[in-house]
Amino acid sequence: MDIGIVGASGRMGHTLINLVNAHDALNLVGATDHAQSKFIGADVGDMMNGKAIGVKIQSDPLDAFQDAKAIIDFSIPQATLINAEFAAQARIAHIIGTTGLAEGDFKALQAASRHATIIQSGNMSLGVNLLASLARQTAAALGEEFDIEIVESHHHHKVDAPSGTALLLGEAAATGRGVELSDVSDRGRDGITGARKQGDIGFSAIRGGDIVGEHDVMFLGDGERIVLRHIATDRKLFAQGALRAALWSKDKGPGYFNMEDVLGLR
Repeated sequence: MDIGIVGASGRMGHTLINLVNAHDALNLVGATDHAQSKFIGADVGDMMNGKAIGVKIQSDPLDAFQDAKAIIDFSIPQATLINAEFAAQARIAHIIGTTGLAEGDFKALQAASRHATIIQSGNMSLGVNLLASLARQTAAALGEEFDIEIVESHHHHKVDAPSGTALLLGEAAATGRGVELSDVSDRGRDGITGARKQGDIGFSAIRGGDIVGEHDVMFLGDGERIVLRHIATDRKLFAQGALRAALWSKDKGPGYFNMEDVLGLR
């Protein structure tokens, strides 16, 4: 399967390039980076301090991905929306691990999915998606007398909060309770905030060091608490999930999917 990678010079871009090049069923045919990148025009192999492979890094997805059957995108929302438009025009798969997406961005991706195979998730790992399934089941089983808190920790370079994974977990818990996350989300506590509102789903974000990703979904009752936890120690697992999604997308046709579809967890 011919693959294009967005954000080639980033940490996830490097991880994806290495995994695609090592994969028997995948072939790297295109790569992009932001317009100011010093790697624009360079060969991907040279950027990786290895042997040139004949794939140039470009800023325009139209030029970079003309031969791709799927593009993998862990970038920023603005770039992701541009890539979604390209994927829709080219009728190819767009695998999206970008976080920080807003409500309007999701609507744009839904529109693109009428012509492209969109697979979007706040987290591509098997473990996190199993955690989301457990969070949904636990929230459905417990009443509102159990408060729900989601605590997430990431490295100090991360620019958005709550993390896409935390929001994925919050959505799962809200679905389990039969409510909209936007109606019960509590993301900020500072000063005299008053007592906690029953039924709210709280979020806390920790930023520091080189934490790859840690997420706790806490169900807090009187006299007991249940804590569901996932700890990531290597970002390779997110890249591996994205490659799995790309392979799953083959011959799927247009539609909006997530990792629960890919992993058969629905």
